[in-house]
Amino acid sequence: MNPVFRKLQVSVSQHALMLNRTLPLSRATPSIQHPVWCAASANERLYKNMPTHGIGRWRHLLPKQAPKKKKDRQQMKQIVAATDTAYGTLNVMVSGYDMTVVEHYSQFIHNLCNRLGVKVAESYALPTKSTEVLLMQEQGTKTYVDAVLRTHERVVQVSSLNATLSPVFMEVLLKNQPEGVQLSVKEHTEADFQARFKARPELEGLMAQINT
Repeated sequence: MNPVFRKLQVSVSQHALMLNRTLPLSRATPSIQHPVWCAASANERLYKNMPTHGIGRWRHLLPKQAPKKKKDRQQMKQIVAATDTAYGTLNVMVSGYDMTVVEHYSQFIHNLCNRLGVKVAESYALPTKSTEVLLMQEQGTKTYVDAVLRTHERVVQVSSLNATLSPVFMEVLLKNQPEGVQLSVKEHTEADFQARFKARPELEGLMAQINT
């Protein structure tokens, strides 16, 4: 046999043997993946099987608040007695049919007291009163409701009004009194405090039965 042909045959057989050894290794090697993607997918699988342990909750971070107490019924404040140089507790009462005008006038009185240095103890509204105007027919005795008038009242309660300042105070109030608004000033009493609340005769009757 030709020696050149023999060398060629030996080299071909060696290459075939090397290919047979490398093919199984290439099949066994895993596919190349990005390391970040591999880590993310592994962590995702890990966290799906684990509890959150309160992640995302924030209410436990807030300070604990005390339970709200029920509002007690408003108590009457002590009435300031009059002295030789100052009045006691006075109620400047404003009433009228137009609620907007009455409200603005009571705000004017409150601002005037602040400018003159008069102490305002309270400023509140009284329950609205409704008055029905009835008309009688010309021929007959039946009556029908012609109109309903609603009276709105506001009270600005002042205390320790100086006697020398009171004439100036009243003069300014009267000069700025709008039309259709009634103004009155009187001493504050316990009956005026009770007038702030709506009467509930049914509830009062039940409470009286319980107490007896």
